[in-house]
Amino acid sequence: MATTGRQRIHYVTASDGVRLAWADAGLGAPVVKAANWLTHLEYEWDSPVWQHWLHFFSNRFRFVRYDERGCGMSDRRVGDLSRDRWVADLESVIEAAALDAPVTLLGISQGAATCIAYAAQYPQRVSRLILYGAYARGSWRRGVAHTEQEYRAMVDLTRLGWGRDNPTFRQIFTSRFIPGGTEEHLKWFNNLCLKTTTGELAAQLFEARAHVDVTPLLGLVRAPTLVLHAREDQITPIEEGRLVATGITGAEFVELDSKNHILLESEPAWLRFQSAVLDFVGGFPASTEDAAFSALSRREREILALMADGLGNLDIAERLNISEKTVRNHTSNIFDKLGVWTRAQAIVFARDRRFAG
Repeated sequence: MATTGRQRIHYVTASDGVRLAWADAGLGAPVVKAANWLTHLEYEWDSPVWQHWLHFFSNRFRFVRYDERGCGMSDRRVGDLSRDRWVADLESVIEAAALDAPVTLLGISQGAATCIAYAAQYPQRVSRLILYGAYARGSWRRGVAHTEQEYRAMVDLTRLGWGRDNPTFRQIFTSRFIPGGTEEHLKWFNNLCLKTTTGELAAQLFEARAHVDVTPLLGLVRAPTLVLHAREDQITPIEEGRLVATGITGAEFVELDSKNHILLESEPAWLRFQSAVLDFVGGFPASTEDAAFSALSRREREILALMADGLGNLDIAERLNISEKTVRNHTSNIFDKLGVWTRAQAIVFARDRRFAG
């Protein structure tokens, strides 16, 4: 399924008056990502850390996500930071997006706890759960003394060092999320810290996560669930992911060979993640796509996918907010790269070779 090539950003007012920024991109069955730590809808769309995640989902689904209260483009006043509030915020976004049919929920890190609580409370509204780097218990609920002490120190350091010109603290903080990252990755993540929230709010959000405990709700989840976890994740130990998979009846567990809490595009674990997700939702793994499509640019892939869906050049131009002449130029390039002569041949080529969009 094709993406529109851009995201659309909206606002919804939560039941307590806090404005939440949410975005959707792509077409097809809905996948809703619950808010997780440190997001900014606009800044992360083309980032070296998150863009492959966002484009993977929006190229195949109608992908909906939002900045949590206190972060990114949402209101900086946070109000209540309880589990029930996080679930209510997710509910507000789902309602704003007019998603009436059951949805697939994507929970990354702390977002997994919100998805679990929502699925337990509204089983009829959830078709599937995809949980990555998940935990059901916050750091202060795991009964590990040194982990609790380390987390308290991080909360204090967040309040003190977050906004300083010297990025030393933020570098320590972000390197735990992507220890396999390049200098470009770490620099972007350091900048994200400053763009998305303040030190005081970051400390409040950080501390709120430590109190999370949805383990009593795991047995209430009825939706088919896929749990994926990096083997050497330094943010969320893999044991916490195994606990989630054990508590949800019938959950499938996939262990990924990575040390990154956020999988990077260049690592084999990212390909494994994509394959497992597409297999779980009934799509085609990326590895089954014909190599001929690898020569296409992202824009050419978008146009080919819309072409395969039956849209003409004018419709494609309107959908992608580009000129019809630009569509014609890209179409000629697509024909050359695929070795076809006509639109019909290109469509048959794409469909026969499981083009993923």
